[in-house]
Amino acid sequence: MELHGGNILGASVSAEGSATFRATDPSTGRALEPIFHIATEGEIARALQLAEESFPSYRSQKPEKIAAFLEAIAAGLESLGEELIARVRAETGLPEARLTGERARTTGQLRMFAALVREGSWLDARIDRGDPARAPAPKPDLRRMLVPLGPVVVYSASNFPLAFSICGGDTASALAAGNPVVAKAHRGHPGTSELMARVVQEAARTCGMPAGVFSMVQGTSAVGMALVRHPLARAAAFTGSLEGGRALFDAAAARPTPIPVFAEMGSLNPFFVLPGALKIRGTEIAQSLAKSVTLGVGQFCTKPGLALGLHGADLDGFVSALGAAITATPAGTMLHAGIAERYRSGLAGWHASPNLRVAGESANAGTAAAARGPAAVLTTDAKTFLGNTKLHEELFGPATLVVASDSRERLEDIARKLEGQLTVTIHATPEDVKEFAGLIDILREKAGRLVFGGVPTGVEVGPAMQHGGPYPAATDSRFTSVGTAAIFRFARPVCYQDFPAAWLPPELQDANPRGIWRMIDGKWTRDAVPAR
Repeated sequence: MELHGGNILGASVSAEGSATFRATDPSTGRALEPIFHIATEGEIARALQLAEESFPSYRSQKPEKIAAFLEAIAAGLESLGEELIARVRAETGLPEARLTGERARTTGQLRMFAALVREGSWLDARIDRGDPARAPAPKPDLRRMLVPLGPVVVYSASNFPLAFSICGGDTASALAAGNPVVAKAHRGHPGTSELMARVVQEAARTCGMPAGVFSMVQGTSAVGMALVRHPLARAAAFTGSLEGGRALFDAAAARPTPIPVFAEMGSLNPFFVLPGALKIRGTEIAQSLAKSVTLGVGQFCTKPGLALGLHGADLDGFVSALGAAITATPAGTMLHAGIAERYRSGLAGWHASPNLRVAGESANAGTAAAARGPAAVLTTDAKTFLGNTKLHEELFGPATLVVASDSRERLEDIARKLEGQLTVTIHATPEDVKEFAGLIDILREKAGRLVFGGVPTGVEVGPAMQHGGPYPAATDSRFTSVGTAAIFRFARPVCYQDFPAAWLPPELQDANPRGIWRMIDGKWTRDAVPAR
């Protein structure tokens, strides 16, 4: 499929702007063809206008049609075959095996949401039957369910060019909830984005969806800001840096009509190794930590960037094993030169910080490409960590910091001062769990996901997954960007009071024609509403 480099506005392609750019192969620094056209204000406005016009029709589609649409997108991605994988590799430097797995995750997400839409119970239908004879006042008939919000803006992430991109979980969950989507391609992989967007465009055509149900625009951060500020946008989903997510969040809050921005912005993902586990399995844990830190050249939002334990010989042995594993890890090609430059600058800041010691680092960062990142592990003490807030910030790349604490109380003090996290990992024996119960209780308040005895990288996609956390890990800790619960970001409740039966949606009708789970007078059931 030859790339056209334009913006996809519903069923059409537009390339009105004179401002253009090219993608770059991060492994060589070579510019890739073709040129891509940055969306103009007019094109942005048309994309959202098309989404708004399509909303009444799309939200009224039968669940089976929306499910079939999602499945058609999944099948279309698979039909691209090696063409898609080759383009992603060229634009990101990611290995083929990783991308093949990520494509499977992406299509799996789409089919997962298709199944959710068909089943229908996610709509959380609730019915409280009225009682006109109730005294002293009649009881109204109340029926409540979730409905879609309207046009959703989705921002592609740099580190997951398939699973958190044009056809990723944000788009899948927004479409599944009945919302049109306007996606902003990431500048790091514009060709990948176009290939996927054309799959959605074709799926919309073949499934008979309104043309404006999906659009995609290329561009800079200015394009991203224009999207979230546009009055027709009803919500936005973002995965990326704290700086980028917060800018979108603030812009959305400053609108005359504020809208929610569901931003996942990364975290340190603290990794606590308690004394009993350190003594019994210290070397084994260190080796698994090293693999987790360097997985994908450290470019996972769940990379453990901070490890903590009690000072002593066991921690020294742990650091030695971790340092050896990190030193043996070659520098890797990062997603693009900008990420590599920021990582190397941040790592240099660690090197220059007082009381930080290098315990291991890739022997050769490489000089053949600009986007190389060496793996590294540094160590410090609790006092230094608590006194240097720069060490509390995420360093996006294959590096981690080990903090040695002198007591359980000091570990608890560190835990209290941590900001919100996506994950916290705990390695402990049963005796550790008893002795450090207070620490574990503190950590529950800091993260969206608590991992016991493993590593935080590798986010399972399923109904029980929570990928989000207290700020600044995410803008709203009540929601997840992974798993079926992600759909709740893009829906709102509506209550129908004393409505005629003929005007009620199927999900709230007495007969329950869809056969979904509903709460009737406080009890969950799939039965019809019983007669009085």
